[in-house]
Amino acid sequence: MLKSYNEICELVRHRQEGEIITVLGPTATGKTRLAVMLARDFNAEVVSADSRQVYRGMDIGTGKDLSEYVVDGQKVPFHLIDIAEPGAEYNVAQYQQAAYVAMDQIRSRGHEIVLCGGSGMYVEALLGGFRLAPITRDPVVYASLNAKSDEELIEMLKSFRALHNHTDTCERPRLIKAVEIELYYQQHPEWQDVNHPIPSVIIGLAGDRDLIRQKITNRLRQRLEEGMIEEVELLIKNGACVEQLIRYGLEYKFVTMYLLNQISKEDMFEKLNVAIHQFSKRQMTWFRKMERSGFVIHWVDIAELWRC
Repeated sequence: MLKSYNEICELVRHRQEGEIITVLGPTATGKTRLAVMLARDFNAEVVSADSRQVYRGMDIGTGKDLSEYVVDGQKVPFHLIDIAEPGAEYNVAQYQQAAYVAMDQIRSRGHEIVLCGGSGMYVEALLGGFRLAPITRDPVVYASLNAKSDEELIEMLKSFRALHNHTDTCERPRLIKAVEIELYYQQHPEWQDVNHPIPSVIIGLAGDRDLIRQKITNRLRQRLEEGMIEEVELLIKNGACVEQLIRYGLEYKFVTMYLLNQISKEDMFEKLNVAIHQFSKRQMTWFRKMERSGFVIHWVDIAELWRC
């Protein structure tokens, strides 16, 4: 396991020609900070791989930390943040196509690429080069699936593929979407082909679970103090659909429930804190699955890297 920024830089310097740099890891491990440092030192631009940072106005809850993209007064360019309206549907296929465009533009300027994020599905779809269908919701299919129980939907999903983790089954909207995608693929098998994988040296941030749990809890308190509740209030005031905010999960789900008087402020904090801890574990499960499928991840000890 790598322990210092110098060791990471040495690894990056000796990467294969054509390889981009990827920084991944569970929430609250300092991915943005490391990605920006590498972008500064290797003449690179950052491409975000976060499924919620694509939305405008969802800043505190998603941890955009845009101030971290300024180093010594110099702004490090970033991409795929603030590219969709809050409340809109934005899926991994759209992300993949947008990332291809951003990466081509970065290369045209003669710069390197640092891919950074904790959304394992986005990272894997991009690096693995999976050809993803631009699926649009069929109201008839959706109504049929929505009439089924969670157990029935899980059995349907199992009939299509093995379930290696609980990412697609932890929330009903995700579960229905996963089944919709598999049904589409059954009718359009050409979209399951692999396109063009992107070679990358992959750096993963990890650490002691107790340390990460403490960092998550501390960061949650900080975000509440910085105005996360007020941020969600403003989104709703500006017309964001509360049902969609809840579907985004985590901060936006529980803060919206609090604002709708469905839970108390104390319950909001406790439930959200637990949910983020569970999300962090699911992120690591996804990254370990990537390793088993052939991705080489060079792990970094955050306690040593950040001296925390």
